[in-house]
Amino acid sequence: MARLTGQVAFITGAGRGQGRAHAQRLAEDGADIIAVDICGPVGSTVYEMSTADDLAETARLVEKHGVRAFTAVADVRDAAALSAALEAGVAELGGLDIVVANAGIAAFAPGHLIEENEWADTIDINLSGVWRTVKVAVPHLLERGRGSIIITCSCASVQGPANLAHYTAAKHGALGLVKTFANELGPFNIRVNGLMPTQVDTAMIMQEDMYKLFRPDLDQPTREDFAPASQSGHVLPVPWVEPVDVANAAAFLCSNEARYITGVALPIDAGMLIKR
Repeated sequence: MARLTGQVAFITGAGRGQGRAHAQRLAEDGADIIAVDICGPVGSTVYEMSTADDLAETARLVEKHGVRAFTAVADVRDAAALSAALEAGVAELGGLDIVVANAGIAAFAPGHLIEENEWADTIDINLSGVWRTVKVAVPHLLERGRGSIIITCSCASVQGPANLAHYTAAKHGALGLVKTFANELGPFNIRVNGLMPTQVDTAMIMQEDMYKLFRPDLDQPTREDFAPASQSGHVLPVPWVEPVDVANAAAFLCSNEARYITGVALPIDAGMLIKR
């Protein structure tokens, strides 16, 4: 029997990228999936966001594992919509055991040049959206008498990368939420952990602004130009990790194999955080 058989997981930002990988990986371990995504643009991002077709594809990939998928379009900035999506999913799938607060965006600029809307969007999605996700989910976990919450943090949760002040502030806050919620919810047998990836091969990272951030010496850097610059920040000889690498870590932290692990943030960083 798969180690998550009979459990239900609620995943935000599930339309593609890391969110889709989490959905597929937890489904592979037997969990039914409530997959939520904005499926539309965010004004301060320059890369294309997920679509309704992307979310439908996530559901199809989940169901290939013989489990159920419930999808809903909801923005983590909208507490009412997020709550309604979760309530509908729980009603259909029969409960909630796992939460993966994954939805996030990135934009790049020196801190003093970040526009008000860019700051607001990033903080509201990457930090307040995490809080809202946990907030709407906790009553269901309390009813279950157990649970596992995974929060997508970042190596930027413990570093101060340039041109990412809003993202870094949000991710530092997300790591704080891991620790506080772990303390608050532990007595109820609910574990809370974080994931700290390095660059991941997703649309949020593989885009022109990211390439320019790492290769300011080039007018029009490409993915191929980005690779060696990204790899230089790692101990292992890889430029980035794949979404499944992050999802594998989430699957472990959700499982009974990690039953006494809470309040930690697990690096999936190819050695970035120990790089001298």
